[in-house]
Amino acid sequence: MNNDRRLVLVVRADPVICGHSGEARNLAEAALERGFTDVRIVTWPIERLVETGLPLKPLDRVSPYSRGITVERPEPVGDYKVPDGRYLAGITGRLVELFTDGVPTVAMSLYLSPHAQAVSDAARIARSTGLPVDVTTIAEAVGSDVTNVVRASVEEDRLGAAAQVLTTYLDSDICLAVSRYTKDLVVSEAESIDSRHGTRFAAQLRDRVEISYPAIDVEEYLARDDAETDAALAHRGLSRDGYVLFLSRLSPAKGVEDLIAGYERSAAAGSVDLVIAGNGPGATAFRERAAASPYAARIRFLDDVDDVEKPHLMAGCAAYALPSKPMPEFVETFGIALVEKMLAGGGPVITTDTGGIGEAVGDCAIIVPVEDPDAIAAALDRAVVEMSPEERRRAEHRARQHARQFDRGAVLDAILAQVDAITPARLWAV
Repeated sequence: MNNDRRLVLVVRADPVICGHSGEARNLAEAALERGFTDVRIVTWPIERLVETGLPLKPLDRVSPYSRGITVERPEPVGDYKVPDGRYLAGITGRLVELFTDGVPTVAMSLYLSPHAQAVSDAARIARSTGLPVDVTTIAEAVGSDVTNVVRASVEEDRLGAAAQVLTTYLDSDICLAVSRYTKDLVVSEAESIDSRHGTRFAAQLRDRVEISYPAIDVEEYLARDDAETDAALAHRGLSRDGYVLFLSRLSPAKGVEDLIAGYERSAAAGSVDLVIAGNGPGATAFRERAAASPYAARIRFLDDVDDVEKPHLMAGCAAYALPSKPMPEFVETFGIALVEKMLAGGGPVITTDTGGIGEAVGDCAIIVPVEDPDAIAAALDRAVVEMSPEERRRAEHRARQHARQFDRGAVLDAILAQVDAITPARLWAV
């Protein structure tokens, strides 16, 4: 019996700074552990990622994938006379080739636009060739699918654009959302479309979409070595519990300005630095804001943190603050970095109850209102100045136990259970 099986993930992969880039890596690694013989990440050429302006990790510091994981970056199809769609055509074409080579395949897209479209089109085209095709398609919706596409389409009364995204989503064999909040948001926007145009998207989405929390490499954080953490901190001129950490994409929705203002108003500012790690469209504005602060000398920016260093910075901080807030262009639909921080250890997490953050942190974080620097200041003082060592240890242990549930192996197993429910078991015999 031929036991070959393949997982294909279509995503904005490394070097893009994005939690779902890491999620794809974790699903790929877990697939190897579960016996997949061929794991592929199909993504965009580096030059295209650079052109988009997406925040990127340093190219020479991206962690390698395990042997058995192939990252493909198909070249665009056509020349300058094709004003758009050249790169998507390259991805779609490569997927058709993978779907028609006889290997049973699970194809999962992370982000509906345009990755689910590529998978859906490729599956349809592959089946039209008359060649043997055995592919199960999975589409995972994240927040920006709704805020950037569906919600904008509703607000602008563009039925066609919204219908294209939702129909593509429902065209998948399995529909997933990264949190309960994300599913509710998708259904809510679909209800608006239905009420305005008489369509029937909401009921289908409510019935078919399942929750699949992002897959995280739990062991990477639990296996962290204290001596390596001390060395990593010393390399940056940092010391344990000597700084408050923000580590995420630098964009207005992440609440960086609120954090700087809260830090300035806190008593903690007299004893710990504020380290802002990451990159993104708000980097220049945030640096200018920090430079005007009376605590400018204590606010540091790091724009070259890689995946190896990240757990050490998280473990060494006195507190980790991500005061995210909902904005038209982005809502935090889960909070992968928050879970990673809880696994790494260190001081408490300070965040907001925005979007799906509550599902990520449970009752294991200090919650502050959105856009409330005074509350951030009080939370910093609570975490840095007032908590006893024993309180910190108990909070750290409880947070780590909560975060274990998002282990990548368990997440993939749950997804594959759904695949097995619609796929003959003989295809997945190992």
